[in-house]
Amino acid sequence: MANKYKLVIVESPAKARTISRYLGRTYHVIASQGHVRDLPKSQIGVDVENNFEPKYITIRGRGDILDGIRKEAKNATQILLATDPDREGEAISWHLASILKIPESSSCRVEFHEITSREIKSAIKKSRPVDMDLVDAQQARRVLDRLVGYKISPILWAKVGKGLSAGRVQSVAASIIVDREREIEAFEPEEYWTVSTEFTSGGVSFKTRFFGLNGEKTELRCREDAQRVQDLLAKETFTVSSVKRSERKKYPAPPFTTSNLQQEASRKLGFTTARTMQIAQQLYEGVDIKGEGTQGLVSYIRTDSTRVSDLAIDAVRMEIMRSYGLAFLPEKPNEFKTRKSAQDAHEAIRPTDAARRPEQIRDSLTRDQYRLYKLIWDRFTASQMTPAVYDTLTAEINGQSASFRFGGQKKRFAGFTAVYEEVLDDQQGDMDTAMPDLIDGAQAVPGETESEQHFTQPPPRFTEASLVRALEEKGIGRPSTYAPTISTIINRGYIARENKRLYPTELGTVVTGIMKKNFPDIVDEAFTADLEEKLDEVEAGREDWHRLIADFYGPFEETLKTAEEAIEKVQLEEKVSDVPCDKCGTMMVYRMGRYGKFLACPNFPECRNTMAIQKDIGVPCPDCGGRILEKVSRKGRKFYGCERYPDCTFVSWDLPVAEKCPDCGGRMVYKRGRKGEGYRVCVNESCRKRVQIADGEVTEHE
Repeated sequence: MANKYKLVIVESPAKARTISRYLGRTYHVIASQGHVRDLPKSQIGVDVENNFEPKYITIRGRGDILDGIRKEAKNATQILLATDPDREGEAISWHLASILKIPESSSCRVEFHEITSREIKSAIKKSRPVDMDLVDAQQARRVLDRLVGYKISPILWAKVGKGLSAGRVQSVAASIIVDREREIEAFEPEEYWTVSTEFTSGGVSFKTRFFGLNGEKTELRCREDAQRVQDLLAKETFTVSSVKRSERKKYPAPPFTTSNLQQEASRKLGFTTARTMQIAQQLYEGVDIKGEGTQGLVSYIRTDSTRVSDLAIDAVRMEIMRSYGLAFLPEKPNEFKTRKSAQDAHEAIRPTDAARRPEQIRDSLTRDQYRLYKLIWDRFTASQMTPAVYDTLTAEINGQSASFRFGGQKKRFAGFTAVYEEVLDDQQGDMDTAMPDLIDGAQAVPGETESEQHFTQPPPRFTEASLVRALEEKGIGRPSTYAPTISTIINRGYIARENKRLYPTELGTVVTGIMKKNFPDIVDEAFTADLEEKLDEVEAGREDWHRLIADFYGPFEETLKTAEEAIEKVQLEEKVSDVPCDKCGTMMVYRMGRYGKFLACPNFPECRNTMAIQKDIGVPCPDCGGRILEKVSRKGRKFYGCERYPDCTFVSWDLPVAEKCPDCGGRMVYKRGRKGEGYRVCVNESCRKRVQIADGEVTEHE
């Protein structure tokens, strides 16, 4: 019996290595490397005539892995399936149990919500049978997506072009972006004006903004309206009134859910959703930490809950007390409400050890791992700290008819903001402003006045962060689906990403139009959200997944028959460029790919030549005097290089500018600050001169 052991099967080799350290020699830990069985790619794989039973086959390339798993299982005294603790992980465990002929009643399933010694040893003692409700929810989603994709896609191939696809969630996501673009195109800006005046009272000056006339808020719609206000400033006498000093508390945001993490990593770190989840998975599975060995650094990363265990709360409160002091520790732990639609199956995303500060392990992490771990650590720690406290001051400055208002604030106590502060896409962080000593009834004398013309702005294009927020708010998809959904619509060429904004391509607009007209339910947000809720009902054991599919498929099949006859063939018009193909001489055409527009030979498939679109930015090469061109890397990142490559190897990730550094005469590039302000920055390391510039000075290539 010396060679007998308990076998633990996880998904990834990295996780297997980490867990092996904790379980010792009596356990063998191996990896399935994800799913081992799936629906076949070459056919629909769902028997619509036989209660929608799926047909599973071994995934190509997984045969050798399965042979290795079977071999290990023969000598095992017990087999434990420790795939991720979600629907997808439960389904992988079920497939493995079926392949290894483990009885359904066997307590073979364990869940690791974090990869730490304490959690793993505890979870091993709590094995249970595979949860078939979770498996059925995953099967229902997989079958639904397969029916939609494999039934609609051939129609799109025939009517629009080869290689297109449709999907439940991806079609809705693309539709949301297309609808936003139409809003922007249809938007008609309206003119409005603001009047700001600097008043002086009691020897102090402060800046105010016009509020209204005769005690009512008044909109200034044109230059004449603004001029009338300026005329009143010259005629009327003003006094300070309604001076109010108060205290405002700002409370911390909850710890991260998957959606919050993707949004904040996009805003603060510039990560795509896919990149965020890739790095977060590494932190969850384990990283080799100097002096500690391989450690799982964060809890499970696919969650919609803000709930945190009592142990984790106790640990972070100790860390706050030790590092920041009693003033930063609330009397009782902060509690946060989880969204009503949340499954609440897992804790919020948090560090596995609050005492493991980011700076202590920085040398053991890659740059991106460190930045994401710090974001998670900061957010979790701040979530259990005291509120920030601000002193606020408001006042009205009233004449006989015109009213102005003043508002100021100053942070008195940093609280949680000493560690972390959330700033949404359409917000700015709290900043200290003037706090003059104003007295009720005192005279106020108007001084310098500014009138500014403005125009209302259309709704902004989505970023990955704001799209994730929209999907979550509308109940479309679940934490595990956001990143692959966005990747899919970009990879299919329906959506392009430029300067972190998401634009619909011509192809995406056409396909979305076809879907809206012929498959309205598939792109209907409420319908898709309702399906998600029904999948949750399957997971809870309150809905039969076969019935769910049957209820969907009956009307869907009728829609398919009608659409196939109704949809007319669409010919996408290709814009011809002035660039000849260097292989066959034909003028190349513009096409859209996963990284935006590119040039392609129209003689495909006879000629498969493609070229990146290169724009002259109007700046000479500092090395040879040639033109600097805007180019796109293989991974879609914009960069700038000399037209004479490879003879000249000048390259820059930052936009070169024509101006020389005023201090050292060196080369300068354009950069943006955190708040969107533009700068020219000298590339000379011994200088690094920074000159702030107006947005209008920057070329369209920025």
